[in-house]
Amino acid sequence: MGCWTTSLDFGHLKAHSKVSVFFTMILVFTYLFYCLTGCCESIPSPLYVHQSFRSKLFPKEGKKLQADARVNGSFPDQDAEEETRLRGSGYDIYSNLSVSNNFGTKEFPQAIIIGVKKGGTRALLEFLRVHPDVRAVGAEPHFFDRFYDKGLQWYRNLMPRTLDGQITMEKTPSYFITHEAPARVFSMSRGTKLIVVVRDPVTRAVSDYTQTLSKNPGLPSFQSLVFKNSSTGLIDTSWSAVRIGIYAKHLDNWLRYFPLAQFLFVSGERLVTDPAGEMGRVQDFLGLKRVVSNKHFYFNQTKGFPCLKKPEGSSRPRCLGKSKGRAHPQIPPGVLQRLRDFYRPFNMKFYQMTGHDFGWD
Repeated sequence: MGCWTTSLDFGHLKAHSKVSVFFTMILVFTYLFYCLTGCCESIPSPLYVHQSFRSKLFPKEGKKLQADARVNGSFPDQDAEEETRLRGSGYDIYSNLSVSNNFGTKEFPQAIIIGVKKGGTRALLEFLRVHPDVRAVGAEPHFFDRFYDKGLQWYRNLMPRTLDGQITMEKTPSYFITHEAPARVFSMSRGTKLIVVVRDPVTRAVSDYTQTLSKNPGLPSFQSLVFKNSSTGLIDTSWSAVRIGIYAKHLDNWLRYFPLAQFLFVSGERLVTDPAGEMGRVQDFLGLKRVVSNKHFYFNQTKGFPCLKKPEGSSRPRCLGKSKGRAHPQIPPGVLQRLRDFYRPFNMKFYQMTGHDFGWD
């Protein structure tokens, strides 16, 4: 009788063990399912692991993003139309791959690249993102000019997370020419550092026109847009390509709220001819150790501007996308000279205001 009872007990234990294993397996598979579908994202994990899972779940999206990042060794081109495309794909355009999104806190930017369009702002931002202590929004938030009604909390949520010792940055070149932007930035933080990338306003205007022409081939000629009346030679300052280059006027608006000491004026020309030198000035202004230096750059003869040398673990160097470095159309020299004469007094005033001669005349 005792042996028979022992046998029953043993059988009962085996059955209990099988049930335990069964429920354990259910729990494990349930956990894996929720992790793969994103419900476990609160658990800190390296960003590349999260992206790896995402590429397995959505292989078409993963291949598309890899192609964007690697074609011709280019960055994803994050001008307005490209940002829209990336948002539609589900790509996190606000992330910086150096640190997982699960670490640190979201802060308002301590520094903003506020201008100017076609001056070299994208190049400056990408060069800065090499620095380990810089965390920057990849896309242009346009908060202080287009989306201010969404509120400061919405704006802060766009920012990447930062650790102690890191600074948060964003760039939106249209802030510089937006009349309301200085007061709005000031109301967020009166200590914000402001970076303005400027370029010869004549060259900048032609570059601006070239970009618009690439999207709208039926655009009238440059000379028909630049003059109010071709016979009088009066410059049309209502055309944005001309208006942006009146730097002194826009700076005067900003100086009503911020002291000159909180501005850094970066030469778009020197970003091309001496990127390491300009980056040294920028890093000093931001209070950063000089990490980005000559060793990070090489000059791409085809594109006509400097590119970042390939980082460790990458097979290609990194250059700005195909929308950068477009060939400019031929503009009659007389038209360019009239435009140069128009800008000269504004340039002189800008030199006086900033204490820096950019040599555009």
